[in-house]
Amino acid sequence: MSIWKRAATPAELTAIGSKSMPGYLGIIITEVGEDFVRATMPVNAHTHQPFGLLHGGASVALAETLGSMGSVLCIDSERFMAVGQEINANHIRGMASGLVTATARPWHLGRTSHVWHIELRDEDAKLVCVSRLTIAVVERRDQKTT
Repeated sequence: MSIWKRAATPAELTAIGSKSMPGYLGIIITEVGEDFVRATMPVNAHTHQPFGLLHGGASVALAETLGSMGSVLCIDSERFMAVGQEINANHIRGMASGLVTATARPWHLGRTSHVWHIELRDEDAKLVCVSRLTIAVVERRDQKTT
């Protein structure tokens, strides 16, 4: 049984992030399953740290992108927003090139908070990074511009 309150295709989710950090990092949403969201990100000069390995910050950006998108699909987005509250990551293995694949699954989907478990794996399915993301679900307010 699906956990999603609204359906979205991988292409729709990829397009949402195309003009912000996910787009600049090359993050592509590849799959929306019954209880998970999956994406890839290239490991190249744009996502490297100075020593030529996948930057931990790029890994965290990928993890937060997936967990945030998952939360948006689990809420009434006309009434609520999903905003990152806390994220941590353990970097397990270095990666110099190729595609890293991340899969996000919820550990908790409450009324005011969500907790996501995100695993990043290399092309041989070896664990590269594990992350836990806490999302605050907050009521939308009219946004005023100054």
